Amino acid sequence: MVTVSVNGMPPKTQPVDRKYFEEDIKEFEKQFPKIKIDAREGFMDPKVFSAKLAGGQLEDVYYVYFTDPAGLIQRRQGADITPYLKDVPYVKDVKPELQKVFTGPDGKIYGLPNGQYSLGLVYNRELFRKAGLDPDKPPATWDEVRTAAKRISALGDGTVGYADFSKNNQGGWHLTSWLYSMGGDVATQQDGRWKAAFNSEAGKKSLQALHDMRWTDRSMGTRQLLEIADVQKMMGSGKLGMYMAGPDNVPTIVKQFERKYSEFGTAAMPGSATLGGGNGFMFNPKASPEKIKAGVQWIQWKYLNPDREEFVTKRSVKDGVPIGLPLDLLYSGAAMEKVDAVHAAHATVPQKNFAQFVERNAKLTQKVEPPNAQQIYTVLDGVMQAVLTKRDADFDQLLATAEKKVNAVLATVK
Repeated sequence: MVTVSVNGMPPKTQPVDRKYFEEDIKEFEKQFPKIKIDAREGFMDPKVFSAKLAGGQLEDVYYVYFTDPAGLIQRRQGADITPYLKDVPYVKDVKPELQKVFTGPDGKIYGLPNGQYSLGLVYNRELFRKAGLDPDKPPATWDEVRTAAKRISALGDGTVGYADFSKNNQGGWHLTSWLYSMGGDVATQQDGRWKAAFNSEAGKKSLQALHDMRWTDRSMGTRQLLEIADVQKMMGSGKLGMYMAGPDNVPTIVKQFERKYSEFGTAAMPGSATLGGGNGFMFNPKASPEKIKAGVQWIQWKYLNPDREEFVTKRSVKDGVPIGLPLDLLYSGAAMEKVDAVHAAHATVPQKNFAQFVERNAKLTQKVEPPNAQQIYTVLDGVMQAVLTKRDADFDQLLATAEKKVNAVLATVK
């Protein structure tokens, strides 16, 4: 018998997710009677992580965000799990770009993904119809976004064509995705050191597009300094055409504002790339080989298991969890087809509303957040705020000033 400690258990404030987690532990232990799961709440906390590891308090299997693995691997704070993956089902079917997040410079694998998201455009299908736009053919370029936003704003009665975030680090987060979509970067690595990269043609194009919608077209409304809750409320009120977000935003809007799934769609990010993120699990470098092997079995069985998708989906439908949204697209090939077929058979949301997202998103480059992302976003918030509140904002000055501040942030990356 081997006991494996794992975190990531949902708190009691999420009763349905908690119930599922506890049910899954019982079923797993029934199928693998020589393994016991010691489940704990909580996720990766960078402030206490190193102390927990040094003090022997870190779980054998611990939850991380996609921004964590590179640094953890570099500091040797994650175990090499490559030897334990040879006979594990479906690991080979995980999308290469997601598995790459957990792959070290040495080519070895240090973790497994279990969740993934990509930013795109959430849009109001009814406003598209009213503006004479085809809701089944949402914008695929930023020029098309601008045109659609103008037509939606022209409906009047307080209707806004496009909205974006600009505070509480959410503006910097979205500006990062703007840059990616325009073919740029926020930061790049040069000779082993990170440098700001947004003071570029892509940076200027991003700011110009925002400026033009805000001040020339006036399709972003006059109220600015928004964050996600503000924009979701606008969408929930039926007065917003589009905003940058992933498909996971739609259930929030439907639930909080008593809307219907048929009212909304999600399009892929215009341009050539999008900001993608996610989460997964890594393994304590001090854990025994037996614990690591058992932990890998648990992660694969619970999170990377197309064979359980029928059961998991039916259970979710019973509890009113929406099925059919393009979320956690973890696999490629036959494994993804198997999952898609199950979701299509039990869909509770109109999948055609998300078809463009699925089709185009697969062709976009998925780029993760920069290192020290939240500190960088604090700086870039100021850039977004200036462009959206000052008609005569100086792009060159904004980018140059932000570049110096972000380089100081990146100088601390280890």
